Amino acid sequence: MDWFSDPGYWPSRWVFQRGLGLVYLVAFLTAANQFRALIGEHGLTPAPRYLRGRSFREVPSLFAFGYSDRRFAVVAWVGVALSVAALVGAFDQLPLPVCMALWAVLWVLYLSIVNIGQIWYGFGWESLLLEVGFLAIFLGSAATEPPVLVLWLLRWVLFRVEFGAGLIKIRGDPCWRNLTCLYYHHETQPMPNPLSWYFHHLPKPLHRIEVAGNHFAQLVVPFGLFAPQPVAGIAAAIIVVTQCWLLLSGNFSWLNWVTIVLGLSVIPGAWYSVLPISAPEFDDTPAWFVVVVIAVTALVVVLSYRPARNLLSSHQKMNASFDKLHLVNTYGAFGRVTRTRFEVVLEGCHDTETAHEPEWKEYQFKGKPVDLHRMPRQFAPYHLRLDWLMWFAALSPDYARTWLPRLADKLLENDVDTLKLLRGNPFADQRPDRVRATLYEYHFTDRAERRRTGAWWTRDRIGTYLVPVRRPAE
Repeated sequence: MDWFSDPGYWPSRWVFQRGLGLVYLVAFLTAANQFRALIGEHGLTPAPRYLRGRSFREVPSLFAFGYSDRRFAVVAWVGVALSVAALVGAFDQLPLPVCMALWAVLWVLYLSIVNIGQIWYGFGWESLLLEVGFLAIFLGSAATEPPVLVLWLLRWVLFRVEFGAGLIKIRGDPCWRNLTCLYYHHETQPMPNPLSWYFHHLPKPLHRIEVAGNHFAQLVVPFGLFAPQPVAGIAAAIIVVTQCWLLLSGNFSWLNWVTIVLGLSVIPGAWYSVLPISAPEFDDTPAWFVVVVIAVTALVVVLSYRPARNLLSSHQKMNASFDKLHLVNTYGAFGRVTRTRFEVVLEGCHDTETAHEPEWKEYQFKGKPVDLHRMPRQFAPYHLRLDWLMWFAALSPDYARTWLPRLADKLLENDVDTLKLLRGNPFADQRPDRVRATLYEYHFTDRAERRRTGAWWTRDRIGTYLVPVRRPAE
């Protein structure tokens, strides 16, 4: 069925499916490791409280029929197991209906998590994974020729990711138009990585070239995705290279990874001749599969109206979903670049009976800066959700109003699940009597100070962010 499928893209599908399996694996592991402290029954924003009074139609999720931490753990670890199966290609060896069903189960499981995740799951890469994961259901198994319509839908996703990000920048902060945003971005991004300090100290002319290259990659190159080969493959390769550059400079969860996987699906199969894989024997494409793929394509076309209109709007939304199933979304990030890095530092102390001020000890985070001498770490594609929300909290207390006081209470209790989100506990032997939050202004050290002190950061105290919270008397 020449019009419906293209066997030449089977290596592209092979790479795409395994890459997506890896991203799913990271996403489910992140959920399994962090949910109790964040949205569990006794978490910072408990899922049972969020679900109370909401119907399945309002919150499409398996948990709409009942939530418990045990059920969530089952969903997350089943997702981990299925992700591993997808990663190693086990789905490919199954009959087409079973293969599709397993990809659908992965999507339903993660949709169920995202839709009760509240502020902790309000990132664009959550919707991106769900949108791409939904389309993966209809790519077929190894014995099925790759359906061209679904391959084009994947290009449409990639186009919106890149072009939407380019538009949100060029319409937003003036520093994107005058090519100066990277004077600040590497220092002020949510979670710098080990190379961010070095990127920040690149010569300013090179920063301007980087921004100009970004505009080209996001505002011009995406149109090449819809051109005939080899132009489409070259456009995708450029996008993949630019995403790899972003991987080197910061931690952005699995956003760059999903974008790379999408780009690899566009590159023609001949480019993958270096892989130790051989062409499968294709079965005849079932008529029911053709009907399903056409129906899904029509659905995506209809649902694309609002995201497409958003792209053309002068009031473009960033990282928004237009349906509760996250089927077709809009993307874009860093329309505004902060010039100064602020950090909220959590501190605890033991009260003393002397007149001296008690010693306040800082809680260290796994990813976000606190210790001035600790090199920034690489965590992406793993997502440290609390660390990211602490960055937003430093921008405005509104981001933390619903959960920061509860976080302080959890630290006063030495809550085990909450402390797992942090890098160690300065009060392992005895619970703190008080916890507070202090706001600091952070900057990367310059080269001379880095050599002299070994520090990666300098900081100045701005003031109190959260007044001391005291542990109730027992």
